[in-house]
Amino acid sequence: MTGRLILDGIDIEVVKKDIKHLHVGVYPPDGRVRVAAPLRMDDEPIRLAVVSRLSWIKRQRRQFLNQERQGRREYVSRESHYFLGHRYLLDVVYRDGPSAVRVRNTSVIELAVPVGAERDYREHRFTKWYRSELKTLVEPMIGRWAPKLGIAEPEWAVKRMRTRWGTCNADIPRVWLNLELIKKPTQCIEYVVVHELAHIIEKNHTDRFRAVMDEAMPQWRAHREILNAAPLAYEDWKY
Repeated sequence: MTGRLILDGIDIEVVKKDIKHLHVGVYPPDGRVRVAAPLRMDDEPIRLAVVSRLSWIKRQRRQFLNQERQGRREYVSRESHYFLGHRYLLDVVYRDGPSAVRVRNTSVIELAVPVGAERDYREHRFTKWYRSELKTLVEPMIGRWAPKLGIAEPEWAVKRMRTRWGTCNADIPRVWLNLELIKKPTQCIEYVVVHELAHIIEKNHTDRFRAVMDEAMPQWRAHREILNAAPLAYEDWKY
């Protein structure tokens, strides 16, 4: 069941679902506000709960609206790209032989491509490298955290997502991680991994879910703040 509230000029999505407690979220890139409320909760208590959080909602929205955003990437030399939370300059090298990507030093990523390679090819090759690097980083994280949480290692994969940093199907179980995570600091990637694994234990963002997170990763809220403060991609995706 979905509805809307407008409070102080802010359009707020309200979703009623099978949960025990009301949850208010503000999401990038433009400060979208979403309220998840218990199915039997009346509209007026929901409105009052949101009113009580308006100051916090406005602060979060200001943070997202003022957040740094990258323009469309062209994959040319001297262009900025992020990798594990750090900003690098791209150096495109045209040469004979196979294409390759490497971090050359603390400030430069080198993209070697065939002579005449066009933008879409350069993007494809760079994205393929991003995907490989994220998988290499995530595999030991899942292997380490699944036993800590007392669960079997789930199926998992990486894909482009426009709505989430990650998703979890607890019934299979399977975890999907957003390719954009490779641009974020390592601790943020690990936070998302633990967050999605915790959903295998508890599907919803309930008190039980937060207790699982608190026990496994006490600093998870700090990691979430860093993640949400990191530069956003060109894509107009919402979380």
